[in-house]
Amino acid sequence: MNTIQPKLSHQASMLRFVKDLPNLCSLAGLLCALLGIYFAVLKIFPAAVIGMIWAVLFDWGDGIIARKIKGRTDEQKNYGAQLDSLIDMVSFGICPAVFLLSYGRFSAWFLPGAFVIVATSAIRLSYFNIFGLIDSRTYKGLALDNNIILFSFIFLFEPFLNPVFFSILLYIMFMIMAGFNLSSLRTPKFSGKWFYILIIYTVVLTIIYCRILSS
Repeated sequence: MNTIQPKLSHQASMLRFVKDLPNLCSLAGLLCALLGIYFAVLKIFPAAVIGMIWAVLFDWGDGIIARKIKGRTDEQKNYGAQLDSLIDMVSFGICPAVFLLSYGRFSAWFLPGAFVIVATSAIRLSYFNIFGLIDSRTYKGLALDNNIILFSFIFLFEPFLNPVFFSILLYIMFMIMAGFNLSSLRTPKFSGKWFYILIIYTVVLTIIYCRILSS
């Protein structure tokens, strides 16, 4: 008796998608986030902040590149969206959580805060993957990358404050931002000229933090 074999759908090579320029940009952001985690564990915090803010820049850049490239297939778009979301989890969830733990000397008191950061990222990204933007220019809640933009500025004041006090300040700041991330607050989606402002912001902060490292 003849049996009917199931028809196998064509599946593209995984590495084929890596050659897509927006995905290369996303992976560059992942490398920056990994460097942020590495330097945070080593307690070289200015270097960690540099990695984190560059991860934001590449996260913005991949979407801009993707929108400018014509003729991308649905497969490429869907793969890029999934890759971007997973990298966001590392860049804006795992990385700041490890930073907070390391700055708090891996005290058990900082574990709940680290969990809140990671859980907030997972919840927000999952929600966004299903529902997306409220409209083309509006997020529901504060976007995760904004946390890093704000954090990287506040950390400039770290040399002037008591480390114990500043660790508590960071803890409180991340918890407040987590609340905004999961809120129903309508926040703008920064795009267009804001990307050039982010480039300047990133370069300026990189120079400042490099000087802090060399001092």
